[in-house]
Amino acid sequence: MSKLKELLNAGTLIQAPGAADALTARLVEQAGFPAVYMTGFGATATTLGMPDLGLMTQTEMLEHARRMVRATALPVIADADTGYGGINNLLRTVEDYAQIGVAAIHLEDQTLPKRCGQLSGIQLVDAEAQVRTLKGAVCARAWSDMLLIARTDALGVHGVEEAVRRANLYAETGVDLVFVDGVKTIAQAEAIARHVPGRKVLSVVDGNETQRLTAAEIQQMGFDIVFYALSTLFAAAKASARVLEVLRHDGSTAAISNDMATYGEFMEMVGLHRYHDFEKEFGQA
Repeated sequence: MSKLKELLNAGTLIQAPGAADALTARLVEQAGFPAVYMTGFGATATTLGMPDLGLMTQTEMLEHARRMVRATALPVIADADTGYGGINNLLRTVEDYAQIGVAAIHLEDQTLPKRCGQLSGIQLVDAEAQVRTLKGAVCARAWSDMLLIARTDALGVHGVEEAVRRANLYAETGVDLVFVDGVKTIAQAEAIARHVPGRKVLSVVDGNETQRLTAAEIQQMGFDIVFYALSTLFAAAKASARVLEVLRHDGSTAAISNDMATYGEFMEMVGLHRYHDFEKEFGQA
């Protein structure tokens, strides 16, 4: 049984902070969280410096996931967008993510080109067509322990009722969890929790009302996994911009040195001691 499935069966809410890169995935692990979420929004921002408008290819996203799996022992839940093309592209996507050791992927019901679920202008595929796609994904991953999450972006397009309808429809395909993206209010989260009885995911995006929800409240609602998809990315971007502002203005970073990791602290974050110990034991005398 996969580690992520064991966590789900334990019945405690799985908090999975988002990581935009392998370093952040390591920090999530060091902070004591049980899982990490590879955000497509963050992957696009750190790889291309661009917004999440479906610009990353399957190959780029797969390599991003591979680096994250390599960097941490945590289960990695990865954004797999729409599967990157037709049904045979989906087959390849599911198999490739499973082969590199990703614990779970989510697949969404947007048309191409897809975009961030918090944005306007989203267009959806027909729900019944997505059911066939999800059944194909379930078949494609049959040989592996990787979990499948069916994501719908219907909330921002058609409202709660259609989002709930699609989530429950997708749950019947054999996927492991469902995920209504684009939740911005506590009332929306409550409605989804109330009307979607199976295992489900909530994504908390900073700046929305749901940011006020505690993990205990989210678990009490009935969610099984919560993503904090953009918290670390937004924090890192703001901190980096602040350092650059001070450096440009003052000519040095002395005034904010306490807000930065020291060289030694950073070496601990990236695990330098492990390589020193290995070299000491097995390197040439």
